[in-house]
Amino acid sequence: MPIDHPHPSYEALVAEGSSVPTEGWDFSWFEGRASEERPSWGYAVAKAERLSRATAALDVQTGGGEVLDFALGKAAATSKAPRLVVATEGWPPNVAKATALLRPYGVAVVASPEDAPLPFADAAFDLVTSRHPVAPDWPEIARVLQPGGTYFAQHVGPRSVFELVEHFLGPLPAEQSANRHPDRERAGAEAAGLEVVDLRAERLRVEFYDIGAVVHFLRKVVWMVPGFTVETYQPQLRALHERIESEGPFVAHSTRHLFDVRKPASHA
Repeated sequence: MPIDHPHPSYEALVAEGSSVPTEGWDFSWFEGRASEERPSWGYAVAKAERLSRATAALDVQTGGGEVLDFALGKAAATSKAPRLVVATEGWPPNVAKATALLRPYGVAVVASPEDAPLPFADAAFDLVTSRHPVAPDWPEIARVLQPGGTYFAQHVGPRSVFELVEHFLGPLPAEQSANRHPDRERAGAEAAGLEVVDLRAERLRVEFYDIGAVVHFLRKVVWMVPGFTVETYQPQLRALHERIESEGPFVAHSTRHLFDVRKPASHA
């Protein structure tokens, strides 16, 4: 007869979710505990292809460098990695992690706050990339791109995972995430003199299988529920734990959009 192992307690799950380090953008800990449908365009692989055609590339808000590391590895396998690659990151633990991870490729990781001007000369890069920037600074992106250069990025869209956010914060006005809307971001890019070559958006299924995964997610993605702590949100956490235990995984939806943007070539 198979042994029926008891489920971990609420307290054990919360303690586990509270203890896992949060630096970097490696989400492997969530394996078997949460899942997220991936966009159809396969950003990391597409980014590798763009890097293979670039000569000087900048990765903005690189996190722990994981996506850039993957993309550079694929580009290097074809012997077509750019001769110059730099990255920016604003959170000190991620700066350290990205520096160590990307050092084998000769990538310089520059500590730069996300809301500061990019610390580079005008027209320094023919490719600028970013995965999930807090907010794209279109005038700065346009400034550092060479004429004819490309910004290729995956952004977080409006009301992403809001089913979870609103469980903790209650109903939120649509305007709260309007600045992430792809149409508004397109207008920002065009106002900075950039040409939007391609813009795609998708809504994707997210599932949380236990409350430990929810705790770790909210600690890691800190802008979802600002100021989140287990102590502050104990009632909401317990209610969600009981809901998952009785009904199964908690389902939310992420939103993502892909920007392929070009700086017009100079006219003679």
